[in-house]
Amino acid sequence: MNDSTVTLPWLVIRQDDNGNRYRVGRYATRAEAQKIADSLDSRGPKQLYWVERIGQGAPADQD
Repeated sequence: MNDSTVTLPWLVIRQDDNGNRYRVGRYATRAEAQKIADSLDSRGPKQLYWVERIGQGAPADQD
């Protein structure tokens, strides 16, 4: 499998205390993305992390 066939539809998004949003990374599964978001979220205050599927534009609640 080469890089052009890999699908990474799940994003981890970070929002800082000023409301700025940044893409942290792209992942193949929601579970993988959620694990990263949870790990980052547990590190400290003033940052909000969530999982979003490409094309949704809002935090993902389900697969």
